[in-house]
Formats: sequence, structure tokens, C-alpha cells
Amino acid sequence: MTSSGGYLLDNQQDEAEERFHAFTSLFDPTTFRHLEALGVGPGARCWEVGAGGTSVVSWLAERAGPTGKAVATDIDTSRLAAAAGPTVEVRVHDVGAQEPPGEGFDLVHARLVLVHVPDRDRALRSMIDALRPGGRLLIEDADPALQPLLCPDEHGPEQRLANRLRHGFRSLLADRGADLSYGRRLPRLLREAGLHEVEADAFFPVASPACTALESATVRQIRGRLVAAGLATDEEIDRHLANVRAGGMDLATAPMISAWGRKGG
Repeated sequence: MTSSGGYLLDNQQDEAEERFHAFTSLFDPTTFRHLEALGVGPGARCWEVGAGGTSVVSWLAERAGPTGKAVATDIDTSRLAAAAGPTVEVRVHDVGAQEPPGEGFDLVHARLVLVHVPDRDRALRSMIDALRPGGRLLIEDADPALQPLLCPDEHGPEQRLANRLRHGFRSLLADRGADLSYGRRLPRLLREAGLHEVEADAFFPVASPACTALESATVRQIRGRLVAAGLATDEEIDRHLANVRAGGMDLATAPMISAWGRKGG
């Protein structure tokens, strides 16, 4: 993701693995549908940016086959390197501060990355520069400002508490430079960067076991920061986590907007 000093959800924390599993359950079907449509096949050279987990880059490596290449980068590859297979090249890399790990890629993909990157404009240019002429870029990022509620159906005290804690979480993200309305701008940004055939869609899960797992892991991971910032008390967090475990709330995520385009030339 970004440099560790600014990123709220550190990959080193125990809850990170739970978050990766939740992201896999929630978003892999959408990601794989788009990658299928973009035509990733044998011999493809692919760069997975801010990989975090291994599900997407493993899929890319399988599709690219022995004649292709799959590169996975992140600022923290400790979990990635241990789980990635021998066909995946893993590199420590900060997409917002370093040159791309090669050029001539047929596909570059980033999911839930750029919203957190301080110099996201440079990161986007870097990914486009790394494409070969005719190569495809797929960026998938959240737009928390588009739908700021954890519980869209706020009908009781449990839901009101959940939404208040989610507001606190997003305040912490914004304080660290996250752009909470980035997702909606992706189609325009890709067109302005010179990409062709730009399209986009959005995925918005409203109730799912994976949403529940993601919320539990996220709140446990940031509880100290919520308390230190005066955004919640330990008692409120314990009550919210108990409400989440009880399973009586419909928990949503921010919409994930997928935008894609082709490099000219």
C-alpha cells in the first residue's frame, strides 16, 4: 500500500490476514469478471500493485502461464512472499514514490490501493507508463464518501453506534491523507491520462458474512487509535463488537468502483 507511517491498517497486525480473506470473498468475483473481460491469457505480462493478499496475483499467474509473467508489489511483502507460488515475482515497492518494476506490461491492476496513496497522481502515471501500447489498466477503489454508512438501514441503537464508529474510522483515514471520494473520479482520471475505451462500474455489498468479518477485524485493528483520538470509548467498541458477533445487523462496505481502459499506440 502506502508508506507504513501513513497507512492506518498495517499488514503486520494480526487482523490483516482476516481482512485479506474478507476482501477475497467480497471482491474477487468482481475483479475476476473484469480481468476475464480484459482478456488475460497465456504469455501475458501482469503487474499486481499493492497486492496484500495472493488471490488475484495467483489468478493472473495461472492465466499467464509459464510463458507469461506475474509481478506482485507492496511496501510490506512479508505475508505475500510466504504465500505466493513460484510463478509469482514478489517485490517490495512503493507505487507512489518509486519507478515501476519494469515496463511492457499487458495488464496492470490495483485494488483498494490508490485511495490510500499520498501521491496517487504519480502512482497512476507510473502504472500507465508501465503498460505496453495496447495494454490494459484496471483500477478498483472504494468511494467511502459516496456511501458513508456501515448500516444503511439505521433503525436502532446498535446501527446508530455502528455508523458513529464508521464515521470515526473514516475520520482517521482522512487524517492520514486518504481520499474518501477517489473512486468516483477514476473514469475521468483514466480518460485525462490518455487511456482509450474507458468504462467503469460499481459493486456495493449491503449484507454479507464477509462484511461482518471485515468490520470485526477492522475495528479490532484500529480500536486503540479510535480511543486515543476520542472518537470512541473502549466500552462502546466492546459493545459494537458484541453487536457484530450477534449477527443482527446488515453491514455494508463502501462501493468499490472498477474503472478500466486501454493505452494507445
